[in-house]
Amino acid sequence: MSYFKTAMLLAGLTALFMGVGYLIGGANGALIALVVAAAMNIFTYWNSDRMVLSMYGAQEVDARTAPDLYRMVAELAGRASLPMPRVYIMDNPQPNAFATGRNPENAAVAVTTGLMGQLSREELAGVVAHELAHIKHHDTLLMTITATIAGAISMIAQFGMFFGGNRNNNGPGIIGSLALMILAPLGAMLVQMAISRTREYAADEMGARICGQPMWLASALRRIEAAAHQVPNYDAERAPATAHMFIINPLSGQGMDNLFATHPSTDNRVAALQRLAGEIGGDGASFGRPASQSQRGPWSGQPRGSGASRSPWSGGSSRGPWG
Repeated sequence: MSYFKTAMLLAGLTALFMGVGYLIGGANGALIALVVAAAMNIFTYWNSDRMVLSMYGAQEVDARTAPDLYRMVAELAGRASLPMPRVYIMDNPQPNAFATGRNPENAAVAVTTGLMGQLSREELAGVVAHELAHIKHHDTLLMTITATIAGAISMIAQFGMFFGGNRNNNGPGIIGSLALMILAPLGAMLVQMAISRTREYAADEMGARICGQPMWLASALRRIEAAAHQVPNYDAERAPATAHMFIINPLSGQGMDNLFATHPSTDNRVAALQRLAGEIGGDGASFGRPASQSQRGPWSGQPRGSGASRSPWSGGSSRGPWG
């Protein structure tokens, strides 16, 4: 039923795209919009991962260039009974992450340098497990297609501002164009929100079960949200229709970008994880280490708050985490 509802919402997004085309160009415009939507979906199916990763300047890493991160993803993927996804790092100070790819066999997990630098090992494991849950649920293709169509709706709605009418005087007119520019992206946002809310809660639950500690993810969500309001993600600001792919909304909320704030409330997500923790238990032991070491820094072996400046990924080198 969840997938049926999601399919219906995606169909609604395509219908909205066709409706915008109809308002601008009549029946021919609707037909062209349908063809464009189909072509976009086919293109996105085969190129979604490369398209989004390139948009955010993500660099692929392996067991040699980022051994700790790569080993963590491999272990969690094994727990989730998933093929090993490709692993990427985005050079961005805002802590955040997303997954992409058309299926589990062609998936990728991307995390920012800010995420690796600011979260503990346990919190990072919770985030990675959440993204793997999206892959296991086949959400990655859906979210990328949704972002593509929603972005196109916003673009064509703004394009419609230049058409007060066509040769047959069937255009939306000036008032109609203004309404189109405002209401079409709003409608796309509502559909995105409906899809995102369902998928995020499901990924939270499965991610918590994959890592075995719901409160690791809950703590990570709190930390990421607090930082996201303070550290801008300029790449996401330039492509707000992709914001729903991240674990926490990366947008600052300024200007019109907040129309694409499709994530559920972090308070509600944390409350759900707390209830799940009460159901499945969990002693809070550190990921891959004895519980007695859980208060130490995530990678460098230094106690948290010790002031160590060494990067947890570069091995003390001044180069980036991918060399």
